[in-house]
Formats: sequence, C-alpha cells, structure tokens
Amino acid sequence: MYRIIIFFLFQVSVFSILSAQETIYVKAQPGDATPRLQNAIEQARHLKGKKVVIQLEQGDYDLYHNSSSKQVYFISNTASKEENPDPTKHIGLWIKDMKNLIIDGGGAHLITHGEMTSFVIDKSENITLRNLTLKAADPSVTEMKVINTTAYTATFRIHPKDRYEIADKQIKWIGTEWSFTGGIAQTFNLHTNITNRCNLPTDHVVSLTDIGNHQIHATYDKKIALYPGEIFQMRDAIRNEVCGFIHLSKNITLEHLNLHFLGNFGIVGQYSDNLTYKYLNCEPEYGSGRTCAGFADFVQMSGCKGKIRIINSRFEGAQDDPINIHGTHLKVIAYEPGNKIVVRFMHPQSYGFEAFFPGDEVEFTEIHSLQCLHKTSVLKVERINDYDCKLTLNSSVPSILPQQEVVIENITWTPEVEIRNNYFARTPTRGILVTTRRKVIIENNVFYRTPMSAIAVSNDARSWYESGPVHDLTIRNNHFIECGSPVINIAPENNRPNGTVHKWIRIENNRFTLKDKQAIYARWTDNIRISGNYFEGIYPISTKESVLLEHCTNVENE
Repeated sequence: MYRIIIFFLFQVSVFSILSAQETIYVKAQPGDATPRLQNAIEQARHLKGKKVVIQLEQGDYDLYHNSSSKQVYFISNTASKEENPDPTKHIGLWIKDMKNLIIDGGGAHLITHGEMTSFVIDKSENITLRNLTLKAADPSVTEMKVINTTAYTATFRIHPKDRYEIADKQIKWIGTEWSFTGGIAQTFNLHTNITNRCNLPTDHVVSLTDIGNHQIHATYDKKIALYPGEIFQMRDAIRNEVCGFIHLSKNITLEHLNLHFLGNFGIVGQYSDNLTYKYLNCEPEYGSGRTCAGFADFVQMSGCKGKIRIINSRFEGAQDDPINIHGTHLKVIAYEPGNKIVVRFMHPQSYGFEAFFPGDEVEFTEIHSLQCLHKTSVLKVERINDYDCKLTLNSSVPSILPQQEVVIENITWTPEVEIRNNYFARTPTRGILVTTRRKVIIENNVFYRTPMSAIAVSNDARSWYESGPVHDLTIRNNHFIECGSPVINIAPENNRPNGTVHKWIRIENNRFTLKDKQAIYARWTDNIRISGNYFEGIYPISTKESVLLEHCTNVENE
C-alpha cells in the first residue's frame, strides 16, 4: 500500500509538470521559413506563464534577408556610424519580452540568405536554443585557392558556391542583397592549419581574367610569393549584422549548436545576466570546402554580469578573436554642479546602447595609470544622443576628478567567467581576451597555433576602451601548442604607471609547447603565482627564459 501511494504521488507530480508545458511543432517545408518560424515564436509569446517548446522537424529552414524582422539595435564592437549609418538589423528569429522558451531544432539546419542577424534574444528570461545547425547559403567570407603560379602569374579556383564578376582588375563578390570589392583578406595554410592576415591577392594585378569553371588568372607587375594550395579568405570590413544578439536578458543557454558561419560578427551578449554556451561547434561544415566559419569574433561579451560559462566547445576558423569578454570605458567629458556628469562613448564601433541603469555601481579611472579615483552609484540616466548621456550620481564628485583625464566603468555589469574544455585553432589573432574583476577560470583548454597570444589580459582607456581590471584569474591545466609569443600576455595599457592594475592571477600546471622562448609575460600585476607549468620546445627552455615579469609585486614563480 505504501509503494502504491508513493507511485501515485509521483505520477501526479509528473503530470503537473508536463501539463504546464506547451509544445509548438514546426514542419520542414520548401521555401522561405522565416515567417513560419516567427509565427511560432509569436504563438509562444501568447502562452504567458507557461514553459513553451518550439520543436522543429529535422530538415532545412531557409531564412531570408527580405522577410526578416527589421529592428534597430546598437551593438558593441561592430560598426561606426560612418561605416554603417543605418543600424537596423535583419533578424531571422526575434525573441523579445519572453520567458521560459526552448527552441529545439531536433537536428534542423537554419540556412541564411543574405547578410542577417540569425537570432536576437531581447529583454527575455530563461531562453534556450539547442540542437540545430546554422549556416549560410551565401557566406560573406568568400574563398579561393591558388592552383598554379609562376613568378608573375597565378591561377585561382574560386569556391564553387561563391558568385562573382570581374571588373576593372577586381573581383566583385555577390550575395543576396550584398556585394563587395576589395575588403580584408587572410590566407590559410591547410598543412599547418594556420591563418594569417595578408594583402588582397588582387594587389598589384595588371590583368585579371575569368578563364571559366570558376577559375581566374592573374598577372602581376611584380614577383609574387604565392604557392599552390594556399587558400585566400576575403570579406568586407563592415560589421553591419551579427550572428546572434543577446540583449538585456537573463538565464540564456545555447547548447549543441553547429555554427558553420557566423556573419557578419559573432554572438554578442550585451548587458545580459547568466549566459551559458556549451557544446558549440564553431567551425566550417565538414565537406563544404569552406575553411572559414566567422566574419570576425565568435563570442563577444560586452558589459554582462552573473556568470558566463563557455564549455565543451570548438572554435576553429574565425577571422578575429574566438572569445572576447570585457566592459566599456566611457570618457567623462563634462561635470555639472553637484552630482551630475556627462559621459561619452569613445571608440567609434561601440556607441548608442544603454550602458548604465539606476542603482548601478560605477568606478572612475584615470586613463593613463588605470588607477581607481572614486566609486559611487547611479541615481538617474538621461540619454543626450547616440554617444553622450548624463548621469546623476549618488554622491558629489571629488574635486580631484575634473583635474584628471577620467573614464567611468559600470562595475555592476561585470561577470564571473568559466571557460573549460574547449579547443581553439585557425584564428589569425588570439584565443581568449578577458577583462573582468570577478572570478575567472580558464581550464582544460587546447590552444593550437594562434599567431598571437593564446590568452590576453589588457584593460585600456585610450584605444578600444575595453574595461577593466582583473582581480581573480586562474589559468590551469591548459595545453598551448606553438602559439604566438608571449603565449599568456598580461599587459594593461597604462602609459603613466602609478601602481599595479591587475591582481591575484594564478598560472598553474599548464603545458607549453613553444615555438618561441617566452611563454608568460606580465606587467603591473600584484599577487601573481606561476607554478607547476611544463615548458617544451625545439631547443632547451628554462623557466627563467620562459617567464618575464615587469613591475609585478608579491610574485611566486616556481
């Protein structure tokens, strides 16, 4: 009798949970799927208070630029107003003001046509995207391979799905609602799995001829240094869209996603709380003939809080840093009587978004020393224009501040970070950039031949204006394979030093397979511990040669 009662109670409990969930099924059908998918999201919106699963049937779902949701978003680290005067994004899946939604792809393929922002999660909570593949029918990174060369000529084979025209000794690349000529290039070596930025393969061309079968022949006015098998990747420089945008949202999870093309930027989390990325496969689709999966960064976290977790994922084939986590320094440009200041976005590619909210704690920092001068909180925020806003503070401004060059950082919106069990390769830059004052763990990752540092810790108030100091960073049990020197680079941009900037950094039990001698560099850091690391290379390497510390205090270097 006892067992029967328990079983009955368990059955009622399960039934109650299941009855609170609604499932919306979407079938794979030929044609434009953008309206059908957005309609499913709107159906879910009306089921307020319930957990909703949008379940896709396995198959292809085509998302089109022209039928997308068109919304204005200002997104950090993308494009300046001069580069992209219209910040309207063309959104495939627009999730706004929603709670408790799961979109389960069930193995579906979402295929974009034209430059698009594949998804936006805006002012939403408890959202999961899982079990789907995202790729582009016309990726805005085009590719071609060198198949034959002489001292002054080269023949290239263009990827069979890239459309192009030859005009005025240039290649015009053509997609759905986009085209570009020139742009930015990088070269990929299939044998070393390394990409490097480079000049365009059409530089110094005196003639360029389409010889058919997606092949072009180039003649140059100087000797060239190309080799058969070399692959060029070309893109426009304008980051007018992003792959995905998570904005003012909380408890967001992306899991078991194949992201075969992230254009024209990566996944951006902006002023969002608790973001989890697990089992992401950011790399070209196997068998596609593509070697590049990202127009720029893969994951960019700007001004977030809570915990950012990036685990069990693969990042291969970006055109910029796979992971960048930071805040934004705004410059104080005016002081008004009492407790009001005017602040300004300084880097042209980061502007227009909300960077402060009432109740936020802020820190004033001198731009040259990166030293904290004052802390207070925000009472009121008034937008002046896309670049400037006025803050009413909780306390009066100390008289020393107007005499200094000062920036302000929102330290409420600084995240704890966990980056574990990931693989990084085929990027022309670094692996991870991170600047946050909360606890950071980078553990059990593999970094393969990044031309620049595998891990970089900066903090600056004069160039990218990416804040802030690191106060608790652990880098342990990682394998760094032939990465750029220094492999770990802790280098705050303080040109008039007045004390340490970063503190409590531990670099422990890592394996460095070095191509150069320097593994670790740190400057202006307090309480740094380096222990249990293993250094190997093509020549004998000592710990003394591998580690360089400048202006650091309270050092343990074993």
